[in-house]
Amino acid sequence: MASALESSTSPRPSSLPAAESEDSQAAHPLRRAMDALYRGCAIVAGSALVLISLVVPWGVYTRYVLDSASSWPEPMAVLLSIVLTFFGAAVCYRSGIHMRVTVVRDLLPAGARRAVDLVAEGLMIVIALFMVIWGGRLVAATWQQVIAEFPFLSVGVTYLPIPIGGAITLLFIAERLLIGPPPQRTDWREAAPD
Repeated sequence: MASALESSTSPRPSSLPAAESEDSQAAHPLRRAMDALYRGCAIVAGSALVLISLVVPWGVYTRYVLDSASSWPEPMAVLLSIVLTFFGAAVCYRSGIHMRVTVVRDLLPAGARRAVDLVAEGLMIVIALFMVIWGGRLVAATWQQVIAEFPFLSVGVTYLPIPIGGAITLLFIAERLLIGPPPQRTDWREAAPD
C-alpha cells in the first residue's frame, strides 16, 4: 500500500518499463472508473466556471447599462461558485495540481517520504469525511428553506456539492491507496521554462 503512494516524480519500478506500467494501470477497472469520474467532475466544474463568467457580466450590464439591476446574477454566481469549488477541488486533488509544499518531503529518504505521504492521505480522509458528514447535515438542516431569488430551489440542494465533493474525494483517495496515483502525463518541474 505504501508503494502505491509514491509520487509521480519518483522513479518507476525497475521491473516494468514506464509505458508498460502506465498501460497496465490504465487497464485496471478502478482506474477507468476514476478516470470517468474525474472527467465528469472536470466538466461540471468547468461548466460552472463558464456560467459564472457569463452571469456576472450580465449582472453588470443590467445594473450599469440598462440601469435596472437583475436580482438573480449575484446569488447564481455564488451558487455556481460552490459547485466550482467542491468539484474543482476533487479534480485538483486527483490530478495533483492542488497547492502543496513538498520541499522537506522531497529531501527525505524514500521510506520517510512514504510515511509522510500516508499521513497526508490520512489527513485528506479526515477532511473528506468532514465534508461528507457535516455537509450532509447542512443539506438536511436547510432542505426546507428556499432562496428568495429562486423560490423553486431548496437551499439544501445548493449545498449538495459539499458532501458529494467529499465523497468523490474519498473515492480518489481510495484509488491512490489501492492502485497508486494516476499516471502524470508531464511534470511541471521537468518542463522547459517559459
